[in-house]
Amino acid sequence: MTREGDVMEKILRKIIEIDEALCNGCGNCVTGCAEGALQIIDGKAKVVSETFCDGLGACIGECPMDALRIVEREAPPFNEEAVKQHLAKKEKEPETMPCGCPSAHIQIFDKPSACAEANKPKHFDNVEQESALTHWPIQIKLIPASAPFLKGADLLVLADCTAVAFPSLHRDLMKGKVVMMGCPKFDDVQEYVQKFADIFNTAGIKSVTVAVMEVPCCSGMPVIVKKGMEAAGMNVPMTEIVLSLRGKILKSS
Repeated sequence: MTREGDVMEKILRKIIEIDEALCNGCGNCVTGCAEGALQIIDGKAKVVSETFCDGLGACIGECPMDALRIVEREAPPFNEEAVKQHLAKKEKEPETMPCGCPSAHIQIFDKPSACAEANKPKHFDNVEQESALTHWPIQIKLIPASAPFLKGADLLVLADCTAVAFPSLHRDLMKGKVVMMGCPKFDDVQEYVQKFADIFNTAGIKSVTVAVMEVPCCSGMPVIVKKGMEAAGMNVPMTEIVLSLRGKILKSS
């Protein structure tokens, strides 16, 4: 019997392997694993403990992205008793969606065709306008650096209040851009600096536009993005836009 603190002996056996590049964080595999071995962490499926995985692969058929497969390698043996304890503990916890908060479920929306864009009315009075948002989530805190919509993106970083103040946000700023929103006053600055550093390191960002309000507390957002860029050792073209409280562009540089 292995005591706590002892190194568990590994054996050659079958176990699940996850291709994080293919995983879209849908959470289907989590509900498909009766042993509770899988969990969505930072937008990707993870094996929370190899001792919980029986290697039978019941979760594979639940994955729409073919991100799961069974491999044979050295791993700690399957521990049925540990699984029972794990499941009993989970039953006592408050129920949540398998992908965590639904706000963190990664989605990419279809873009209007070139034909549809060309045939849009020139004047927007009394015409229903379409959202320019191409993805979900949009909060900086909820977007993992590995989110597929970040790859090669032109990034639009918004201070939260700009979305309310700027009436033509979708038409004039969001089109063709990936949006990230946050509040430099109330959110964790260091967490955001690290998030942007990770994004700049891995996503191949083409450009960044940062839009903030004229109030002093908003001025921290461009600084956060620049520090993330510096931490990643990158020099990505960046434009700063400052909006008045009435939604007028005061500065664009």
